[in-house]
Amino acid sequence: MKELPTPTFAFSPVTLPRRSVFQRVHAPVAPAMVGMAAPPTGKILVGWARHQDEVREAQRLRHQVFALEMGATLPTVVAGHDIDLFDDYCEHLLVRDAASRQVVGTYRVLTPAQARRAGGTYSDIEFDLVRLRGLRERMVELGRSCVHADHRHGGVILALWGALAEFMARNRLDTMIGCASIPMHHQGVPGGHAAASIWRQVRQTHLADIDYWVTPRLALPVGQLDDSLVVEPPALIKGYLRLGAKVLGAPAWDPDFNSADLPMMMRVADLPARYLKHFSANA
Repeated sequence: MKELPTPTFAFSPVTLPRRSVFQRVHAPVAPAMVGMAAPPTGKILVGWARHQDEVREAQRLRHQVFALEMGATLPTVVAGHDIDLFDDYCEHLLVRDAASRQVVGTYRVLTPAQARRAGGTYSDIEFDLVRLRGLRERMVELGRSCVHADHRHGGVILALWGALAEFMARNRLDTMIGCASIPMHHQGVPGGHAAASIWRQVRQTHLADIDYWVTPRLALPVGQLDDSLVVEPPALIKGYLRLGAKVLGAPAWDPDFNSADLPMMMRVADLPARYLKHFSANA
């Protein structure tokens, strides 16, 4: 079993030890943050991957969700795993079912120090982020978020968000960015029309200030799509928007994941007051 350094590299100007994946036990949590149904009876465990075997568990879950469920075309570095060049630079947050110890939810977090070592973020591949250069010293990238099909009841996402809040506060980081995916076949609508319609909706209500607009490197051709449909964003995007996230510009097209990716940013200072306490309590 390959142990990961503690931490892999410095998180930020403030360095703290990695947390145990078995440290915190969560009872079912009220799903107020994302508006999902209450979780079934049971407990979950949340924490950070401590060694390579635990990272592999997250990568297997990602492969199951992205490749087998969503039909993404993923490189085959290790069969049955979703692995890319950023994984070795990221901290991997895991949620386990307490009874089975199975990983049922995951996020990966790329810190400012690690983004410099990696030469950028995953979002840099999809977007020109030059307007965010002034934020990078305190900005993390969130990515590869997924939850097992049997556990999509809200509690897992809430547990992930609670751990992320603590991580941001403890490491004195204030900005989160990432690519939020909309499947090209969403709510029964094929061909990207749903993504174009969602972009039309969110740009009217949640578009960031022009100072933070970014440009897709491979843009979804929204001008050639029907953007008049009444469709809801995926649950994760709705959750981000409720937390005060902003959309940074038009969606990119990711042909490997067969999705439209919205560039999103959430700043701790923009969180609604009822959620800010989760961050300030851990500062």
